[in-house]
Amino acid sequence: MERAFDDVDISTLGFWELSAEERDARLAVLRKERPVSWQRPAEGMATLPGRDGPGYWAVTHHAGVVTVSRDPETYSSAQGFQLEDVPEEILEAAGSFLGMDHPRHTKLRRLVSVAFSPRRVRALEDSIAARAKKLVDDLLERGEGDFVEVVSKPLPSATFAEMMGVGEEDRERVTGLANDMVAWNDPDVLQGRDGLTLLMETLVGLYAEASALSDRRRAEPADDILTGLVSAEVDGERLTDEEIAAFFVLLSVAANDTTRQTISHGMRALCRFPDQRQLLASDLERHLPGAVEEIIRWATPVMTFRRTATRDTELDGTPISAGEKVVMFYVSANRDETVFADPWRFDITRQAEHVGFGGGGPHFCLGAALARSMLRSIFAELVTRAPTLKLGEPRFLVGNFIQGISAMPYRV
Repeated sequence: MERAFDDVDISTLGFWELSAEERDARLAVLRKERPVSWQRPAEGMATLPGRDGPGYWAVTHHAGVVTVSRDPETYSSAQGFQLEDVPEEILEAAGSFLGMDHPRHTKLRRLVSVAFSPRRVRALEDSIAARAKKLVDDLLERGEGDFVEVVSKPLPSATFAEMMGVGEEDRERVTGLANDMVAWNDPDVLQGRDGLTLLMETLVGLYAEASALSDRRRAEPADDILTGLVSAEVDGERLTDEEIAAFFVLLSVAANDTTRQTISHGMRALCRFPDQRQLLASDLERHLPGAVEEIIRWATPVMTFRRTATRDTELDGTPISAGEKVVMFYVSANRDETVFADPWRFDITRQAEHVGFGGGGPHFCLGAALARSMLRSIFAELVTRAPTLKLGEPRFLVGNFIQGISAMPYRV
């Protein structure tokens, strides 16, 4: 049966080119009136002709996102996790266990969880804190520049490089490939290429980096995560070269780009809400944990994630058929008025649970503790040592996956 698409259209590139506030004006209508709505196929440069399908269900309310997240038997990850239809071989190569269901997802996640064990995160915390201090030293010494390049980008980039054993001489190249991978809808990054070509180029580049590093670590083990991955074993099974490379690709984006965007959006929020900046500075120990959670909610660096219904079901009273796409709009759920009072007010004392790391379930963000550690360190430095920092207008990345800021001028 053919359905009519919702009158509130959130699938076009034009929609994603709007400001966050303008987008949310549409999403707020859906949250209130039709929290599960049938939308036309996503318009994106990565979509293959003829593979756009009939449409998808947009889940825009907090409760719905949590329900879908925690029911992997009904809502599968194995058929794609992005709005666009991208070839399966690219999705698996780029997404590692993001695009898997149990039991394969469980096996692979257990093997790579060595990268984010509490012991590993604790071991990184001192170097993260020292790196954050040095970055703010540099920011203050320069006096002005691009906040993204000076602060937001190097902290997660260097942390990822340390974890995976990427040398200083290779870091800029690897980071550039990871940045481009999530920019398949941005014309400034595409420079005349189509989105799939960009995805393939970045994927090939990152696989080559992962392969060379893995070979090096097998020959010369070191005290880094990659050495652990090439030797990790659970129930007699080890990671294949392809699984290691796919995880390297995933981590290069997930541990790198998402934290960078959260830092940029978080500092912008603190500048836009000086009362909250002052409150945080007045008692850092008391307010920093809550500030980090509010920054994650406010930034929502990953805006959407897709699932596919494995069987006929019903969500919030709306019937969904087996095989239909179901897309969680984290960017909307984190502004749900029924959960967050006055959601466009930045409030570091909030208690409500955001979905910035996902809505729970088996795909909850494996690197959440590491991301929080980086955010605590950098904002402790920025708030206490750069009280006169001012930010100019940012340049936003266009796309429906990452809520990105590619550049943002600063002055101290």
